[in-house]
Amino acid sequence: MQAAQIIVLVTPLFFLMIAVEFWVGWRRGRNTYRLNDALNSIGLGMLSQLVGLLTKLLTLGIYVWVYERAALFELSAQSPWVWLSGLLLYDLLYYWYHRLGHTTALLWAAHAVHHQSEDYNLSTALRQTSSGWLLGWLFYLPMAVLGFPPLVFAVVGLVDLLYQFWVHTQQVGRLGWFDRWFCSPSNHRVHHAVNDPYLDRNYGGILIIWDRIFGSFQDELDTEPCVYGTRDALHSWNPLRANWQVYGALLRKARWARGWREWLQICWEPAHWQPAAAPQAPAQAAYDPHTRPLYDPAVPALRQGLALALFGLLLAATTGVLWFSHLLGPWQQAGALLLIAAGLVGVGRLCSPGAARPLRSPAEGTVASS
Repeated sequence: MQAAQIIVLVTPLFFLMIAVEFWVGWRRGRNTYRLNDALNSIGLGMLSQLVGLLTKLLTLGIYVWVYERAALFELSAQSPWVWLSGLLLYDLLYYWYHRLGHTTALLWAAHAVHHQSEDYNLSTALRQTSSGWLLGWLFYLPMAVLGFPPLVFAVVGLVDLLYQFWVHTQQVGRLGWFDRWFCSPSNHRVHHAVNDPYLDRNYGGILIIWDRIFGSFQDELDTEPCVYGTRDALHSWNPLRANWQVYGALLRKARWARGWREWLQICWEPAHWQPAAAPQAPAQAAYDPHTRPLYDPAVPALRQGLALALFGLLLAATTGVLWFSHLLGPWQQAGALLLIAAGLVGVGRLCSPGAARPLRSPAEGTVASS
């Protein structure tokens, strides 16, 4: 069975859990969903999966090429220890990939998509980048060199990804001993928060012990409710703009680079790094996430209904393309991607008329830590 088909099979479970989370939040009076934001997040996940069809020959193909030519050992996929150690190693490598994805501008340009939502719920988990394939494969080549078969690599990677779905919720509080060992909702809320104490913390995928070992762990504080999003807020429901936002900023910054060293620094340093010749930004007051209004354009009910109907058609089309992807050629896959991307841009436009207004303060809807 193809990986894309596995995603199709688990998608109904994703939507069931989203429905349950919405119902629980509504019953508690702490709804964490907005239609516009949820459609945008899920749509970005659809684009990511469709792009993955076209790039898997690069990402998995490079792994296979290195495995066949440079593997130091012959590890057997029949051994449970190979699977267990493969999952642990993958999770460790993911930790460093994820950590550098926050501290290195070029990697952040891809990963920022996942953090742009100013809501935090299970639909946020589906909000994935379409450009992670450019450099992400580099971090997992040690598994190929050590001799982990491509099947093991592909399966443990899928397990690591699927595990992280359930931790994107505000409806589950602290989990005691589980929080000390594993990535949990409490730990991952910290990771998505823009508050000063939480910024760039808790990178673990399945295990949080990597953060404890390498000094990047931060507990969720009762006195500091999490506020979500990115500090350079996207303020758009356009999925193409979401994927391009940071890349565009880096290209604009590159105009001020003097020499190859500063070009490299633009890519390697954190996203806020500036070349020496760049104009200095005016001094600003201390960042206070709790006073920041959410981006929430007022949209008439008719336009919301049209957006939802169009999104439903695009979701059905994406499901069909993913399920039958092994029967489609690259040009057919690319054509489907372009059509669905155009449709998702249309959904974003339907959700975007009018002036932005805050729906609620950013801290509202945050579950208590205890």
